[in-house]
Amino acid sequence: MEEQKAPITFSSGLRATAQVFSYLLHPLFIPLLITLAAVTALPEYFSIFKSDSRVFPFDTLYIRVAVSTLLFPLLVVVLARLLGFVGSIRLEVQRDRIIPYVSTIIFYFWTFYTFIRQGWSPEFLNAFFLGIFIAVIVSFVLNNFAKISMHTTGWGGVLGFMLCMMWGMQMNVALPLALAFVLAGIAATSRLVLHAHTTAEIYAGFIVGILSQVIAYSIVG
Repeated sequence: MEEQKAPITFSSGLRATAQVFSYLLHPLFIPLLITLAAVTALPEYFSIFKSDSRVFPFDTLYIRVAVSTLLFPLLVVVLARLLGFVGSIRLEVQRDRIIPYVSTIIFYFWTFYTFIRQGWSPEFLNAFFLGIFIAVIVSFVLNNFAKISMHTTGWGGVLGFMLCMMWGMQMNVALPLALAFVLAGIAATSRLVLHAHTTAEIYAGFIVGILSQVIAYSIVG
């Protein structure tokens, strides 16, 4: 019989560092992060959202994205934990991910739908939110068979979004794309160090995230 390989053990310090990066690079922060990056790099596309505030001139847009894609999903996870519907806010098992997936599908669709209906946001941002909506649906379906990595799905979406900006809009995103690759690599490595996912689940997340953005851009862009 073939001898099974024992899992690699990492030092407590490395695991603690990986846990910190897992929180900092959590996929729930990505929609707001991409919105901030897009507004900073291309403010001319978001002038309709601009307010009189000198500190946060685009606070209307930031608040909308933060509430619908970060605050509400977080509240759902916390409430589900308090009510005993999930075993841990880390969502370590597939069963725990069902309610968060369903809630984020609703919130992400609502964000995309309101942007499309109002017609204020640029098409590339609409495509991004459609992409993350598609990615969450696919991840929800795949969750019945494997615990696909939400971290790499999110960061795969960032990579796919930037690749679409580069190929579809001929934008020079070399530096942001390189930074995204580094952060995606850190997120993936952190999940492996914590034994949260297998290598196949990590790669599956990247594939789902990238393809979802490409599909969304081909629809909206």
